[in-house]
Amino acid sequence: MRRLWPTTVRARATFGACLVVAAALAVASFALLRLLEGNLLRNAERDAEQQAMTVAGLAAAGQLDRMRAPLHGVDFVQVVNARGRVLRSTPNLAGVPSIAPARPPRSGTAFHTWRLRPLGGEHRQRVVEVTTDTPQGIVTVFVGTSLRDVDAADDTTAAALAVGGPLLLATVGLVTWRVTGRALRPVEAIRAEVAEITDRDLHRRVPVPPTRDEIARLARTMNATLDRLESSGIRHRRFIADASHELRSPVTVLRTQLEVAMAVRDPELWPELIGGALEDVERLQHLCSDLLLLARIDAAQPVKAVRLDLGAVVRDVVEARSGDRVPVRLRLAEGVRVDGSELWLARVVTNLLDNAQRFADRRVEVLLRSTGGAGARSAVLEVVDDGPGVAPEDRERIFERFTRLDDSRSRDHGGAGLGLAIARDLTAHHGGTLTAEDAPAGARLVVRLPAA
Repeated sequence: MRRLWPTTVRARATFGACLVVAAALAVASFALLRLLEGNLLRNAERDAEQQAMTVAGLAAAGQLDRMRAPLHGVDFVQVVNARGRVLRSTPNLAGVPSIAPARPPRSGTAFHTWRLRPLGGEHRQRVVEVTTDTPQGIVTVFVGTSLRDVDAADDTTAAALAVGGPLLLATVGLVTWRVTGRALRPVEAIRAEVAEITDRDLHRRVPVPPTRDEIARLARTMNATLDRLESSGIRHRRFIADASHELRSPVTVLRTQLEVAMAVRDPELWPELIGGALEDVERLQHLCSDLLLLARIDAAQPVKAVRLDLGAVVRDVVEARSGDRVPVRLRLAEGVRVDGSELWLARVVTNLLDNAQRFADRRVEVLLRSTGGAGARSAVLEVVDDGPGVAPEDRERIFERFTRLDDSRSRDHGGAGLGLAIARDLTAHHGGTLTAEDAPAGARLVVRLPAA
């Protein structure tokens, strides 16, 4: 059974349209035939009943001899008494016994459909039976009218429907097949283009049809997805290149220091050379940790969220720091809670403080407050320093990976350029934002997180 079911959208649409039209045609044809036959039958009955009532009136008055020729549309008239003897009839039934078998007379008017051999059995006769009292007793008047026109109309209509129905059905199927194929042609073009796109062809785009329908929106959405994939690919390739460059420099320096240590035979110089090598190893260790953290963030690993007091997290981070060049001043509101990972939020605060300590002159300040009303509250964390600040055109660039501004090009002073990028990614992973905003002096980095 499943093999017979259409497998393509085009075939299913055509089959469905034909099925619906076929059902509608069947119902409409049946209703049309019944309506046509009913109208014609009522017309025939009206003429026959009118003739029967006229003859019954003559019989009741004892004037059957005044019965005239039947009206137009009436084929015969026969008047029968209670014993079944024919009292009067039209010439075409002369000498014909009662058309109905003898039975007790019934009052009122009745309608029958018979085939009468004396009149030819090829067409049905609609017979009206009227019983009335006369001076000679109860008589029954039979008036018949041929259903020749009804049968002819039924046959003609049925033949027309038998021919026109399949033609209409075939037309609907053909039109649906053509229209559906035309509508789905852009989908096939989109499918073919997407099938040819590989990880090296992300610059290619699917064709957008010149319409404003769902397929055009699908094509635009597909192109937007390809834009994001291409941007992601470019970002990852750039990340790999930058990471390779950042790793190559300390590795090269470390190798040089080890080669010098091997070449120098003076043991008094070894501590200095080994100390420099350890600094480079530590830098490599921090860089590898940052790269692994970025890989975890890019993999969208879920955060194990717990309810946290953000002020306590900030206070613990500041108290755990030692050797800060500039003291940190805290202004923390009480009761600011968020849902998130304590480890990752502490890393955000640490990276922001490291950045502030790198450029601050004499002041680093951390402020925490909550904003908004019930149902839309936010936790706002600000880290402010009195350093050279960030130019407006660089306020987004500082959050890019491996970015160093001109004043911090030195690796000894500026690091690998991953701290703020990691802080922004971790903040976004918690459903928040990290931005650089206006400040009277120095830099002002603002974290906004959904409050719990």
